[in-house]
Amino acid sequence: MKLLVINGPNLNMLGIREPEIYGAETYDHLCDMVAKHAVNLGVDVECYQSNYEGDLVTKIQDAYFEKIDGIVLNPAAYTHTSVALLDALKAVQIPTVEVHISQVDKREDFRQISYVRQACVTAIWGHGFPGYLEAMDILVNLARTGQRTCAAADSADDAPKEGEA
Repeated sequence: MKLLVINGPNLNMLGIREPEIYGAETYDHLCDMVAKHAVNLGVDVECYQSNYEGDLVTKIQDAYFEKIDGIVLNPAAYTHTSVALLDALKAVQIPTVEVHISQVDKREDFRQISYVRQACVTAIWGHGFPGYLEAMDILVNLARTGQRTCAAADSADDAPKEGEA
């Protein structure tokens, strides 16, 4: 099984960018966590980050041809603006879990809208870096059970507060 973890703009600045919201850990630390969890799950994983919308669209499209089984996607600011990412996800039909490190539901009004969510099996927010691992678990479980949809609830009510990630 092959998973792809895609991160959008400014996530390469984790550890520097607004640590009170995103924590002090770096993007490299996140990728290391993801890689270790993939080993435990017995799956292959690739982490990818870009600040450019077109690169993210191309990566999603390439996932189809590379026979990726599931995508963990943190579109970052493009969550709230990108119909192009939504269309790419709809085109490839690869099970995708939307992830956000912070509690986007407790932030600015414009962050309440997610264009990509309608093409995702579920969404996780406010769980910090562990949210990525939860997303991987969901995708592996879906693949192993032969399902393409998920009954998992969006964002747990017991999610850590911003900055606890």
